[in-house]
Amino acid sequence: MKTTQPILITSVTAAADLTTATNLFIGFNGSICTNGVKPLGILSASTNIGEQAPVIAKGIAIVLSGAALSAGSKVQSNASGKAITYTAGEAAGFALDTASGADELIRVLLS
Repeated sequence: MKTTQPILITSVTAAADLTTATNLFIGFNGSICTNGVKPLGILSASTNIGEQAPVIAKGIAIVLSGAALSAGSKVQSNASGKAITYTAGEAAGFALDTASGADELIRVLLS
């Protein structure tokens, strides 16, 4: 079983309906993070628009993969807020687990 080890949990006002966005990268603007943009962190609970969304900003958090990736690789957000191998833009952290494809829960050490 994969577990989180949050060091800092903060909140941001949900700018969109985040009821299905748990375990996705969330931007500083309160929306699902887009490709290559630095995320505030990873959403840890379902949140309605206008409510305070709990975001793990530092530590180890669980995120959905957007493609296959290797443990130890630097990751970034894709256009859907999922972790992919870093190519350009802002890095979000480092994968602690391997994913064989999209939509797998992996641990990420946030940076």
